[in-house]
Amino acid sequence: MSEPISVAARRGGTVESVHRVHAVAVRDDEIVAAAGDSTLVTFMRSAAKPIQAQPLARAREDLDERDLAIASASHLADDAQLAAVQALLDKAPATEDDLECGSFEGSKLKHNCSGKHAGMLALCRAKGWTLEGYRLADHPCQEAMLAEVAALASTKDVPTGVDGCGVLTFALPLDRMALAFTRIDEAVAGAMRAHPELIRGPKALDANLMQALPGWVAKGGAEALLCAAGPDRIGLALKAEDGTNRALRPALGAFLESVGLDGSAFGPVLICNSRNEVVGELSAS
Repeated sequence: MSEPISVAARRGGTVESVHRVHAVAVRDDEIVAAAGDSTLVTFMRSAAKPIQAQPLARAREDLDERDLAIASASHLADDAQLAAVQALLDKAPATEDDLECGSFEGSKLKHNCSGKHAGMLALCRAKGWTLEGYRLADHPCQEAMLAEVAALASTKDVPTGVDGCGVLTFALPLDRMALAFTRIDEAVAGAMRAHPELIRGPKALDANLMQALPGWVAKGGAEALLCAAGPDRIGLALKAEDGTNRALRPALGAFLESVGLDGSAFGPVLICNSRNEVVGELSAS
């Protein structure tokens, strides 16, 4: 096993902290490059959202790209994102009260998983499933999510837990996550590429990757996970061992370069103080 990517924070030339990032690249179910443990098992968290949107995409013909993009999103509750969530709820049809994601700032719509939950409600309507309790493991909605993840990852062994928004989350080795991303339906992947601004925010790594590399689809997850897939059937998965998100951007740049891809948009990250003065940087080795 090779060493993980080391991302160091330097201030005044002194290393202040170091993060270890495990990364893997696969093509056609074969590992083509790895740094660290390519079989490290962790939860997909929100990186699973594009996969969870696939049953919805197949079940309904009345959805547009914005609907599928927001169903795959971890949004920041800006006006355009909230409008997209509401539009998907209206199509379900369902209401904010039907959402079982909890609330943020007193609003269920503002919860960053409300798009995924609106998509699950729309799926339930299409399938004739009860809306109440759609988040629970024994509901047909969550059974469909688990089956979708297992199928794309080509495994029957998918441990589950409860995600931050109350639905199932799925534990997989990194190489299985990377493989699953190469198999995301074009309807979902195309919607995400068409509307990267809905997926998270303007400075989000997954949105930036889709903007920088044509033809790619990407989604981040909590605890410093990033999954992505590009043309020529290549899939990536990166995980910061300590769950620190700031390590992912420089690690991504270094790993892309190591597999012969352009990582120049994801180089070292400057560290600034409260006066906006550059006092150090995060860089990968």
